[in-house]
Amino acid sequence: MKRKVHFIVGPTAVGKTFLSERIAEHLAVEIISADSRQIYRYMDIGTAKPDVALRKKVRHHFIDICDPDAYYSAGMFGREARQTVKQILERGNRPLVVGGSGFYIKAMVDGIFELETKDEAVRAELDERLQKEGLPALYDALQKVDPVYAAKISPNDRQRILRSLEVYRITGRPFSSFHRQKPVQADFEPVFWGLDMERKALYARINRRVDQMLSQGLIDEVQALLERGYSPELNALNTVGYKEVIQYLKNELTLDEMTERIKRNSRRYAKRQFTWFRADKRIRWQTIQTADDLEKLAKKIVREVVSEK
Repeated sequence: MKRKVHFIVGPTAVGKTFLSERIAEHLAVEIISADSRQIYRYMDIGTAKPDVALRKKVRHHFIDICDPDAYYSAGMFGREARQTVKQILERGNRPLVVGGSGFYIKAMVDGIFELETKDEAVRAELDERLQKEGLPALYDALQKVDPVYAAKISPNDRQRILRSLEVYRITGRPFSSFHRQKPVQADFEPVFWGLDMERKALYARINRRVDQMLSQGLIDEVQALLERGYSPELNALNTVGYKEVIQYLKNELTLDEMTERIKRNSRRYAKRQFTWFRADKRIRWQTIQTADDLEKLAKKIVREVVSEK
């Protein structure tokens, strides 16, 4: 019989971290963060990482594992997260997966195909072409050798454009041709808990969170990333919260415009997260209105986990 692994999923700011903390008070859990931005170092405030006190109290995985300019993909996360589940179980603890990155969760549970071929020399050559010719030229090159994959991604997706060209250079085959191979699925049974909230209330929480991030020093965090030499063109920095602050630092937005745009884009991101998760019929949705609702849900999940012994 497959072991059950519990997942807490849902949109940004809905209360996933709070719920996981309450569960950890009653169970020996280790938390696997399924968040495509919390993997990056130096990006703490804008990604709403669990605070240091919680991470000292409860072991977390997949937070601060690479620099913002490193290549890291959903496929890599899926493989490594499945291995981490095994290690946690071997230690006698329970894995608890928490996050809102739907594609990361899909990669972990259902698997996605990802080619492992890499060549540092080829990547260095492509990076040099990027600096000399610019991203539009590389996207044009991709359209010529792999129009199928080029049509699926944004012309601004630096990471995927470079990766697909790298694979083509190494193998001589379009990146899209490899996607037909069967992915590896998880050897555990996922139990999904989805956190839902009335939209007006959720959007108010998102707006408050953005104000809090700014008061905590989000602008300074972004400035520090740029001073470390990280390009604003990086995928990691072309995400909600970071891209708007960069525009502000370039004097392309006023402070008020930046703030409102972060809030608007965060609300739009939450809507996209709902759309993604709603398509997965395995998720058991729980309506959250107050912190007390999260407390009750934590007890409900704990009872279910304990009964699985």
